[in-house]
Amino acid sequence: MKRFDIQAHAVLLALLAVASPALFAQEVVPNTGLYMGISAGESKAHIDKARITQGLLGAGFTTDALSVDQKGTGYKAFVGFPMSPNWAVETGYFDLGRFGFDASTTPAGTLSGSARVRGLNLDLVGTLPITDRWSLLGRVGAAYAQTKGTFSGTGAVSVTEPSTSKRETNYKYGLGTQYAFTPALTLRLEGERYRVNDSVGQRANVDLISLGLVYRFGGTTPVTKTAYTPYVPPVVEPVYKEPAVVAQAPAAPAQPAPKPCVKVKLEADSLFGFDQDSLQADGKQTLDKLLLELKDVNVDSIQVTGHTDRLGSKAYNDKLSLRRAEAVRNYLVQVGGISAAKVTAVGVGSSQPETQMGDCKGMTASPALITCLRVDRRVEVEVTGSQQQR
Repeated sequence: MKRFDIQAHAVLLALLAVASPALFAQEVVPNTGLYMGISAGESKAHIDKARITQGLLGAGFTTDALSVDQKGTGYKAFVGFPMSPNWAVETGYFDLGRFGFDASTTPAGTLSGSARVRGLNLDLVGTLPITDRWSLLGRVGAAYAQTKGTFSGTGAVSVTEPSTSKRETNYKYGLGTQYAFTPALTLRLEGERYRVNDSVGQRANVDLISLGLVYRFGGTTPVTKTAYTPYVPPVVEPVYKEPAVVAQAPAAPAQPAPKPCVKVKLEADSLFGFDQDSLQADGKQTLDKLLLELKDVNVDSIQVTGHTDRLGSKAYNDKLSLRRAEAVRNYLVQVGGISAAKVTAVGVGSSQPETQMGDCKGMTASPALITCLRVDRRVEVEVTGSQQQR
């Protein structure tokens, strides 16, 4: 007896990844460069015990005991060729591990068998961005697999063909998720099903749950962050009046000239991490430069207004814009020493976009749309005051 069948069942795996805070300090922008990766994990198969027992019975043996090894360790190495930000072709090498069984019989004897599956694959891979870092992925493709089987018997059980080998191309597919720590480095978790030949003429399925790293080469367009527009106090020109030569009625009291007002626009992406409201190191440096410009200004009032893009709900965007405005206000007061009574903070959400209708198409938060809408994510600082006399 040497025939056995391998069938696979889906396996669910939960993963909690803890990464260094340094990896989260920058916004991830789309990377469409060539990439390569390696993954490893658990492969699982179901060995048909009933078929083995029946085969032994047909050869005149009664099965006394039967044990199976249906779990293995699999790995794969691959290279990806992007066709667009969301589509790529992947090719690589895979090893799904080894599976086997051991049976003892009456008349006294044993039968052992094992199979190992290795090969090459070619897949079409699509990704669906959920945030700028996290996305779902799916794949479908073909696997050219070689399955090598080995069989041995002792006692009354004899094996006429101790080794078999089958090469065959079948389909494969899978689903997964991935998280980009940086534009170059991505963590990927996948579940895949491979259709293979079990080396004795039967087609079967083998599943692989794997965790791996993907490294991308180049392809990233750097994003230039505009820190701020320097505060330049307006010059108030003196008004010259001709001396009066004719007695006139007393003139109405002159209205005081309005205080000069300057509005400074700060890109939110230069102050905060994406979807965050805590000032990052670059953001503090940006506000330090603004405070330096205000050293020679008699500040009467400052209004800080937070803005977001249109992605997300109105309620969420309103709260996020207010939290960001308050973070800037607190920095101006606590670090810059500006009187808290002179600084106010408001959040207007996505109600006042800089982009025009049709500039940024789409509703899903894809990397391309997030980049296009970045001008809408901003904090405006409106300063009313006058230049100090030197």
